[in-house]
Amino acid sequence: MLQAVAGHPLVAEILVIDDGSTDGTADVAAQTAGVRVLRLPRNGGKSAAMLAGVRATRQPLLLLLDADLLGLTPGAITELVRPVLDGRADVAISLRGNAPRLWRRIGLDYISGERVVPRSMLAGLAAQSLPRFGMEVAMNRLWLERSARIAVVHWPDVASPAKAVKQGLWRGIRSDMRMLADMRATLPASQLAMQIHRMRGRRI
Repeated sequence: MLQAVAGHPLVAEILVIDDGSTDGTADVAAQTAGVRVLRLPRNGGKSAAMLAGVRATRQPLLLLLDADLLGLTPGAITELVRPVLDGRADVAISLRGNAPRLWRRIGLDYISGERVVPRSMLAGLAAQSLPRFGMEVAMNRLWLERSARIAVVHWPDVASPAKAVKQGLWRGIRSDMRMLADMRATLPASQLAMQIHRMRGRRI
């Protein structure tokens, strides 16, 4: 995945957040030219890792990517960045080829981790106390508060492995349940449905 990002003409800085991983990801990343690794003392969850990354860079436009993507290409990165860089959208979000069928049907994966967002659109998040997996939902809320124009970029050839594949069936199911609980802790279920509806209305 890093090979698609390293050397990309639209990417000025690459920052990999190691939040206590034990699989050697950080060591591999550190050997890639142009990559800076930020090692956190413990695993504080995705929200904490993302916020640490935001604090560690001064770039005005941020490209956020999950580390386990399959099939990512430089062209896919360009497709995600361009709508914001060209001023057609305020933010961009991916719709991967293996996103849940419902998300593909409605044309929006509201918890996709692949996003392009100006730092200014994240102002206020650092002060929030977010659960481990509440970052995307909190980010969506800020976007809607600011009436952001949202570009949904289809990535038919990019996939993110399911937790059941990465962790085993039952452990993966438990991880998914914890993620859903964190999302509901960030925003009640009734408001999550409204968030999806409003985000669809903000698509360009």
